[in-house]
Amino acid sequence: MKTATPAMARAINDRLALDLLLARGPLTAPQLRDLTGLSRPTVSDLIERLRSAGLIEVTGESGKDRRGPNARLYGLVAERAHVAGVDIRWSGLSVTVADLAGREVGSAVHEPSDDLHAAIAEAVERAAGGRALQAVVLGSPGLVHPQTGALTSDSRVRGWRPGLPAELRRTLGVQVVLENEVNLAAIAEHRAGAAAGSADFVLLWLDDGVGGAVVLGGRLRRGVSGGAGEVGTLDLGLKEATFCAALEAKLTPAELAARIAKGVFTIVAVLDPGLVVLGGRTGRQGGDALAALVEEEVARRSPAPTRVRASTVEGNAVLQGAVLTALDLARDAVFG
Repeated sequence: MKTATPAMARAINDRLALDLLLARGPLTAPQLRDLTGLSRPTVSDLIERLRSAGLIEVTGESGKDRRGPNARLYGLVAERAHVAGVDIRWSGLSVTVADLAGREVGSAVHEPSDDLHAAIAEAVERAAGGRALQAVVLGSPGLVHPQTGALTSDSRVRGWRPGLPAELRRTLGVQVVLENEVNLAAIAEHRAGAAAGSADFVLLWLDDGVGGAVVLGGRLRRGVSGGAGEVGTLDLGLKEATFCAALEAKLTPAELAARIAKGVFTIVAVLDPGLVVLGGRTGRQGGDALAALVEEEVARRSPAPTRVRASTVEGNAVLQGAVLTALDLARDAVFG
């Protein structure tokens, strides 16, 4: 059995401390010792390493309201790296740039364009405001192959062409990753939405179109070709349950819930996820009332207990998932 080398042990300890600073904000050396269980000399060494690397800095002092020496507070240098998330839609694109702590520092939007490459590059550079980027994550409709990262189906986005992410990588000079937009929304839902704390769930996306994403065992499941969760290709009556279709058909809440439940029942029968989150405009606007109606309808059809919840992610879930994914990439690169 292999044992950790001193260098590996230092890297593990450094990452543990950095993750704690990300999660909890500035901490003192004694707090780091308590939270990590590491010895005083080990914590002192890692603090010096991280300060020398420009990853942490002194942000203040703790204990100013008591007698005795104050303890220094150490915080993450959030400006050490920046990332961009891009939500590409038929109606245009949106960009958010965030620092290493996940705080938004810039944003931009762009109208639909036949030259999508130029539109994305311009919007990203405008949102970055001169800041160097560590990673850019694009969210787009369509199947994204898990191994190649290429779009394997027609996204129907104006100006899209094969090889676009690679072109952007060369233009921007930064890592560019493409992901299905509903998968990114599921990542946001899992981290900070209705599915937080749930290892298994399905996000049912009901907007202008229909989509889905599957998370099992705490991991996003893409399938062999990226098609996992693509319930929009099935004849489940869900197209009539999207935001636009429901408005046009003037469906009552009960009628809308019945149509959604038909699709949810099929998902539950195959995956038994225990939780289905209703996302997109239909899910958000329907809220808890619609989710409760769908849950009741599903319970009448299925013996598998299933909670149905409305999305609770504030704002653009796809964009938030893109930023979160880019932050994972950047932190792995910067933190080691």
